[in-house]
Amino acid sequence: MTYVITRQCERAGLCVDVCPTDSIHTVEGDEEWPLYYINPDTCIECAACEAECPNEAIFFEDDVPEECEEDIQKNADFFTVGPGQELV
Repeated sequence: MTYVITRQCERAGLCVDVCPTDSIHTVEGDEEWPLYYINPDTCIECAACEAECPNEAIFFEDDVPEECEEDIQKNADFFTVGPGQELV
């Protein structure tokens, strides 16, 4: 399991600053990947990002609201088929 940043993300970036494992990434100017994404392989589930998010856009994977469930796969895809695969 991991934490997931959902479509409520407004890219404040505070989550990046508090992540102790540098697991949160984004790409600039790519409309297909507009959010921040959490690397599920390096996230230690500390919840620092969730607590810091001013938009309440970060959830533990099992707690993602139903209307945002597809964001779970989008987050994983960022690191497997998207631009984040270069970071893994």
